[in-house]
Amino acid sequence: MASQSFDMIVIGAGPGGYVAAIRGAQLGLKVACVEREHMGGICLNWGCIPTKALLRTSEIFHYMHRAKEYGLSAEKIDFDLDAVVKRSRGVAKQLNSGVTHLLKKNKVTSMMGDATITGKGKVSVKTEKGTEELTAKNIVVATGARARELPGLEADGDLVWTYKAALEPKRMPKKLLVIGSGAIGIEFASFYHTLGADTTVVEVMDRILPVEDEEISKFAKKQFEKQGLKIREKTMVKQLDRGKGKVTAHIEQNGKTTTEEFDTVISAVGIVGNVEGLGLEEVGVKVEKTHVVTDPMCRTGVEGIYAIGDVAGAPWLAHKASHEGVMVAELIAGGHPHAVDPDSIAGCTYCHPQVASVGMTEAQAKEAGYKIKVGRFPFIGNGKAIALGEPEGMVKTVFDEKTGALLGAHMVGAEVTELIQGYVVGRQLETTEEDLMNTVFPHPTLSEMMHESVLDAWGRAIHY
Repeated sequence: MASQSFDMIVIGAGPGGYVAAIRGAQLGLKVACVEREHMGGICLNWGCIPTKALLRTSEIFHYMHRAKEYGLSAEKIDFDLDAVVKRSRGVAKQLNSGVTHLLKKNKVTSMMGDATITGKGKVSVKTEKGTEELTAKNIVVATGARARELPGLEADGDLVWTYKAALEPKRMPKKLLVIGSGAIGIEFASFYHTLGADTTVVEVMDRILPVEDEEISKFAKKQFEKQGLKIREKTMVKQLDRGKGKVTAHIEQNGKTTTEEFDTVISAVGIVGNVEGLGLEEVGVKVEKTHVVTDPMCRTGVEGIYAIGDVAGAPWLAHKASHEGVMVAELIAGGHPHAVDPDSIAGCTYCHPQVASVGMTEAQAKEAGYKIKVGRFPFIGNGKAIALGEPEGMVKTVFDEKTGALLGAHMVGAEVTELIQGYVVGRQLETTEEDLMNTVFPHPTLSEMMHESVLDAWGRAIHY
């Protein structure tokens, strides 16, 4: 079969790959995008999007139970798990077909199949119809990542789930163990706990949400425990004994091992990059700890091969992948894009209460040698938060005392995943405390707390 020739071949059609393909096509490049499973990748089909659909359901369920507080009455509150999952899958399906449409609209050649780099500028794609040989001067690896499996804790889809089984549950867990308290673990714990599962979260580090600012982690933990979530930190699940309809977990804490029975376990202990079967090492691309090694411009060190998104390492966030996709496409098209700064990428966790952050934590800023000023403002001091019935939360800002630069912002509470972007824009524009203090925030909004937190760093908060 004659090989097809392109300017750029993208392997993977997740939020990194499909965005890179579209931007490349917009810049006049001839682009092919190869995907082996789902257009839109994990994020859209089995990650960010369907989990948010589920969490929206549990949020509404939570408010239905609180109807009385709002002067409303709701009786016999219940849920239909199949219908909840069906809605979530429908949302994912709608967006999946949207990606297919966008690639087509931008005249990207889409292919379903398994891609392997067979040599310089050569990609072989195994499709249902046979093998296609493609050539291109530039190859972008955007193959993403999958759930890490720990020995003895492997998922079986029945009693022990990874995110995929947790998104399409065959039954409602009664007694649930969640291993790992990063964003994925906490979101699933929050969802199932709100729907009534007796939920325990086990975290090997000394605190939950270990990448967040310590103060925010502690605040979130207090809120979760108030809701009845059980949290065990500095704790390890050593093994799982699977029986009929039950799992016995061997849990080690403070050198002591105890056993506890659960009917369901969700494993959320991190991710590994999808680097197998791509022919990377054979062409000289360096892989370390299942991730492709790149420079800040996502170049691999082998001319003409780039890697973006989760497969290229942390932070493992869809929005980082998309930005890298655009950057690489512009680089290939002869432009001079800026490297993506990992410190200016916000992290969002959609549990209840929500958690969001950007930049350095207080500890990281001190470690980096900054003399800092820290501001805080509680939700209880904000009119909109009280009107919403959401008085539990906090906004925290960290500044360089010398220059007034915003080093980091950290939030916990209602809608903070939307609020964080204000600080992200501020950091991108290299804002100082003075700019933020002089900005007029609309009233009544939750965003006023962002203003007050800045004012507080300089002892000027008005409402608390």
